[in-house]
Amino acid sequence: MTVLLQIDFPFSGPWGEDMAAGMKALAASIAEEPGLVWKIWTENREAGEAGGIYLFTDRDSAQAYLEMHRARLLGFGIATVNAKLFDVNRNLSLIDRAPLS
Repeated sequence: MTVLLQIDFPFSGPWGEDMAAGMKALAASIAEEPGLVWKIWTENREAGEAGGIYLFTDRDSAQAYLEMHRARLLGFGIATVNAKLFDVNRNLSLIDRAPLS
């Protein structure tokens, strides 16, 4: 069963195109993570938050990524990381056009 991981954390920028340019190498490394199907990068300048929504092939891969990413964010000086794991209901999600294969 696929697993959705939701992460957000305090962030002061950069935003938009500057974020995309500055984090391109990070995005490329995330794309190589075991079990990752896709990631949607999220940002909320007004709230001072960033993060992502990830789809993993299984819970173990999602949990391993979460532990690694928390440690990486701590290394960046980000101590507060909010995260949730959800099992994906494939049948209902497909009705609503979820990008599941």
